[in-house]
Amino acid sequence: MVKTVIKSVGLSVLLACGTSGSFAQRETATAAKPNVVLINVDDLGWADLGFMGSEYYETPNLDRLSEESKIFMHAYAAASNCAPSRATMLTGRYPMTHGIYTVDPADRGNPKTRQLIPSPNAKKIPTDSYTLGDFFQAQGYRTGVFGKWHISDDPQDFGFEVNIGGNHRGSPGKDGYFSPYLINLEAKKDDEYLTDRLTDEAIQFVKENQNEPFFLYLPFYTVHTPLMGKPELVEKYKNKPGSRGQSNPVYAAMILSMDENVGRLLETLASLGLEDKTMIIFTSDNGGIRAISYQDPLRAGKGSYYEGGIRVPMLVKWQGQIQSGIDHTPVTQMDLFPTFRELIASDTSIELDGESILPLFFGEKLAKRDLFWHFPIYLEAYDPKEDGSRDPLFRTRPGSVIRSGEWKLHQYFEDGGLELYNLRDDPSEAKNLALSNSEITAELLRKLQKWREDEGAPMPSTKNPDYDPAFEAEAIAKAIK
Repeated sequence: MVKTVIKSVGLSVLLACGTSGSFAQRETATAAKPNVVLINVDDLGWADLGFMGSEYYETPNLDRLSEESKIFMHAYAAASNCAPSRATMLTGRYPMTHGIYTVDPADRGNPKTRQLIPSPNAKKIPTDSYTLGDFFQAQGYRTGVFGKWHISDDPQDFGFEVNIGGNHRGSPGKDGYFSPYLINLEAKKDDEYLTDRLTDEAIQFVKENQNEPFFLYLPFYTVHTPLMGKPELVEKYKNKPGSRGQSNPVYAAMILSMDENVGRLLETLASLGLEDKTMIIFTSDNGGIRAISYQDPLRAGKGSYYEGGIRVPMLVKWQGQIQSGIDHTPVTQMDLFPTFRELIASDTSIELDGESILPLFFGEKLAKRDLFWHFPIYLEAYDPKEDGSRDPLFRTRPGSVIRSGEWKLHQYFEDGGLELYNLRDDPSEAKNLALSNSEITAELLRKLQKWREDEGAPMPSTKNPDYDPAFEAEAIAKAIK
C-alpha cells in the first residue's frame, strides 16, 4: 500500500491509495447487511483533525482510519447548529418536515436589531417521525445510541433499543464532562470522563451483539462547550506551538480523548473479527466555533452558512468493500439515510430528501445536483471580531443558500442581499461575485426560489415592531470598535 500526500483546498491529506472496490464488489456489498457504526462528534470543525490538515491537534487513530476510508472533502451538515443538523440526518428529511431550524429559541439577539419576526421553530421532532433507529430496527438490527440525542426526550421512542446518556440536553452542562454527570447517566467510578464512559458502553454493546447485525450511533457530547479536558492531556499541549488559528490546549485535549476512544472502538471491532462486516462513518454535526478553532481556508464557523459553519469532516470505511481515497463530490449528511436504504433494504415507501451516495463508495459518479439550506430565523454572534460573519451582531440572519457545482449563492431576507462565491477559486468566500456574474446569480436565485416553493419553506415576512435601526447601527459600531 503506497501512501501519498495529496493537496486539497490548500491542506495536506494523507491517505492510502489502494485498489480495493469495484463494480463487482458493489454488487456483492448491496446483497450484504453490514453492521453500521455512525460516529457524530459535536461541534468538531472541518480542519480540526490531523488527516484534514491540522498541525496542532493530534488524531493518530483517525489518521490511520482515513488511510483506509473514502474521505469526503465537500461533506456538509444539513444545518449549521446541533438540533436541526441531527434531526435532518436522523430522519433524512429537510427541516420543513420536522420543523427544527435551530436550537430553541429562534429569536436570539437583541430584538431591536432584528428586522423580521422569525418563523416558528419546533423543539422536538414529531412523534410520527421515522428515524434511522426505526429503519435499522425494522431490518432486524440491534440499535443503540450512546451520547447526545437532543431532538426529543427519549431516543427509545424512535427505534433505539439501548439509550445511554441521550435525552433533550444539548450539552453536558457546567463541569459536566467529569462525574457526577448532569445528563441521565450514573457514573461507575469517581472522576469518570464522559467520553471514556460513552465509549465503554458502546464497546459493551458491540460485544453483546457481535453475532447479529447492529446499528451503533455514537454521538459524543465532546467537543461541545464547556471545554474540559483531562488535566494530563491539557498539560501536554500547553507548550506546543499553535498553528493557523488552532492553539487551545483544552480543546486539543478533548480532541485527543475523542480520538483515543475512537481507537478503542476500532480495536474492539478488529479483535472480534468484525472489520469486514462493519461500515464505519465518522463526521461532525456542524462546523466548529471559530473563536475556539479556525477552519481556514473556510470562512466563519458554527451557526453560519458560510463554509466554516456547514462543511464538516466525513469519512466512510467498509473493509474489503469501499474504495479508499479522496472524493470531492458535494454530499450532505441527509444522504446517509437513502444510502443505507439502498444498501440494506430498498424500501421506496420511506420518504427521504437526500440521495444515495453508494456509487461514490465504489468509485462511481453521481449525477450533478444542487444542495440547499434554509434558515428563516436568527442566531446571535459568539464573538463579533472572530466569527467571520456577514454581520457582527449575528452569526446568521434569516436567509437561504444554494450550492450548485462550484457556485454558492446566499440570499438574505431582511435586505434582499445576495452573495455569490466560486468555491473552487475562493473557498474563503471573500469575493462576492453577485454583481459581476449577474446571469449566474439570477439562475441560482430562480433555483432557490423554486426549491422553497416546492418544499413549502416558511418565509419570515412580518416586520418586527421592536426593530430600531438607530440602535442597530450603534450596536454594530460598538461591536467592531
